Amino acid sequence: MLTNNDIRIRDPFILKDEKGGCYYLYGTTDQNVWEGKGVGFDAYRSSDLENWEGPFPVFRPADDFWADHHFWAPEVYAYQDQYYMFASFKADGFCRGTQILVSPSPIGPFSPLAKHSITPRDWECLDGTLFIDEHNDPWIIFCREWLQVQDGEMWAQRLSSNLITVIGEPVLLFKASEADWTVPVRGQNDYITDGPYLYRTQSGELQMLWSSRSQHGYAVGIARSYTGNIVGPWIQDADPLMDEDGGHAMLFQTFSGEIKLAIHSPNKSPYERPVFLSVVEKNNSLVVIK
Repeated sequence: MLTNNDIRIRDPFILKDEKGGCYYLYGTTDQNVWEGKGVGFDAYRSSDLENWEGPFPVFRPADDFWADHHFWAPEVYAYQDQYYMFASFKADGFCRGTQILVSPSPIGPFSPLAKHSITPRDWECLDGTLFIDEHNDPWIIFCREWLQVQDGEMWAQRLSSNLITVIGEPVLLFKASEADWTVPVRGQNDYITDGPYLYRTQSGELQMLWSSRSQHGYAVGIARSYTGNIVGPWIQDADPLMDEDGGHAMLFQTFSGEIKLAIHSPNKSPYERPVFLSVVEKNNSLVVIK
């Protein structure tokens, strides 16, 4: 068995498996996440979020897979009786993009749903996440990288019901500099968008967790949809939710009904670890219990 302190992982994502009565932890697990050839993704399994079995090799690329490095931020969803993984990949000569993979089991193996990424081919994109709207239509929400556009952007794109193709044109939701709490990662104009995750509050308000750089390092902010639907407009909270060198957040509910915020912290390799924080809703906002 492993504990949270034994698991080096970035971008942690929890799938609560109702059938199996356990949690699966996914994330960026390659030893060198910035350089070198990508190996794949590993996962871990737990009944208490403290003691973990694994690692289980849930994805290893086939010889003809288009990408060969920067295997980042897998998220896994139970959808239409299968499990779908949204993950970011990169190759020389190809823009970074989010690929959708599928498996009949949360433990994999996952295989590509299509030959290429689902995000625009000529955009540098990452951190795609799945959102199901009020009409039960699936969307991918993803970041367009600051490396290409300077002021990192957040976009939404409707998907076909089988998640194989896109429908219509992508919609710009916001830019990183629109939040008062963000600071440039380089120079005066380069702002990061990172790690979107959407959820509805108890009152039904649509909110988004997302990460960028603040004055204190890697941070998590909250954006709110003014209309309650995915196209917004989106309004940024003035202050970040988390401002202590941890980020790429998502929310999940434990089997006991508690709401947990998953992040990795610190944001420095090779010291990243999964962190699960208790949160509550107060006045339509999240509050981290410390």
